Amino acid sequence: QVQLQESGPGLVKPSQTLSLTCTVSGGSITTYSYYWSWIRQSPGKGLEWMGTIYYNGNTYYSPSLKSRTSLSRDTSKDQFTLQLTSVTPEDTAVYYCGAGTRIFRFETWGQGTQVTVSS
Repeated sequence: QVQLQESGPGLVKPSQTLSLTCTVSGGSITTYSYYWSWIRQSPGKGLEWMGTIYYNGNTYYSPSLKSRTSLSRDTSKDQFTLQLTSVTPEDTAVYYCGAGTRIFRFETWGQGTQVTVSS
């Protein structure tokens, strides 16, 4: 059974780049037809899909975040990474990684990691 674990800094200063890593266990990030995604939830708001990296390395981004978001992966470590540039306090949220067999279908979730953007 696939399990996901997010890791990264809990506090980031405005204008800096946020970098989070999701480590996959119980499976491989190159498993055929799997989508690996980042989702966040800001205080008082709903879930927001940020981007997805497909098993073959193709990437898909939310149009509203595309200019600031980059997803990458390390297949040797079964990890995928989110980078969000030029963060502001509006980017304060709980960040989740998710996985599934369809894009936007998150069958497995990490526990989430709180990121606060503050000086």
